[in-house]
Amino acid sequence: MPNRRELVAGLAAGLILAAAPLAARAQEKLPVVASFSILGDFVREIGAERVSVTTLVGPNGDAHVYSPTPADAKSMAGAKLIVVNGFKFEGWMTRLIKSSAAKGTVAVATTGITPQALPAEEEPGKKDAHGHDHAGREDPHAWQNVANAKIYIANIRDALSAADPAGKAVYEANATAYLAKLDALDGEIKAAVARIPADRRKAITSHDAFGYFIKAYGIDFIAPQGVSTEAEASAKDVGRIIRQVKAEKIPAVFLENVTNPRLIEQIAKESGAKIGGRVYSDALSEASGPAGTYIAMMKHNISQFEKALGAGPA
Repeated sequence: MPNRRELVAGLAAGLILAAAPLAARAQEKLPVVASFSILGDFVREIGAERVSVTTLVGPNGDAHVYSPTPADAKSMAGAKLIVVNGFKFEGWMTRLIKSSAAKGTVAVATTGITPQALPAEEEPGKKDAHGHDHAGREDPHAWQNVANAKIYIANIRDALSAADPAGKAVYEANATAYLAKLDALDGEIKAAVARIPADRRKAITSHDAFGYFIKAYGIDFIAPQGVSTEAEASAKDVGRIIRQVKAEKIPAVFLENVTNPRLIEQIAKESGAKIGGRVYSDALSEASGPAGTYIAMMKHNISQFEKALGAGPA
């Protein structure tokens, strides 16, 4: 017959074994796939410890021209939730969902946002240098307006809550705290723009990623490329922009982390405009860089714009 010590030890072992499945379930995280780095950051902010996030197009990656990998298909197949931007930003996503036989719910982060029209030079039906037809395409870069980023967050909060009802209170609390940070960020950007003289609120960037920023905050950007980095600027387009920079005395040109700097460097050299620094449009930097999160990205960008545009000629 077992003694008292053996009984206690046996009871303790039994409790540990019984608790193990519960602990394992408590540690399980909701598998989420985000199409690109900015969405990945949003999901991590709201999901925190309850989610495991796989980002397909990582830091400094260009989602316009991305080619999915077999590893991406595997991640998609195992995801319970797939978060995409929408507005045809991820032209490869439909094929990836089909080829991976993904069963997860697809959440479109731009739901509820009214898309802006393409720039005037990208008329519907005009084909770019690769033969792609832009007919009916919206400008997908809606996150460049912080007010839109708040809609992204609300959509992600609701999608996470639907996929993981037990975590709803956590997602709501995290979203509320993050939305307050976005309100503060929006105020910082508006204050920085107000410090730039009105006649200097114009610049050149690599491609048309800042349309929503222009409308929301009032700095005008001109780009030799179109709304997608797939489009190649013609010599005629580049010449026109160089003449415009000289005529309008546009103060600065900016490099983007997702585009080849050659074009912008050429425009700067031939127009006399200064290079104002590197900005982040379609992707975050690596975590240790200046734009490792969405909020850090927006703060970095407006800092670069204010620094280059705020001072008058020497």
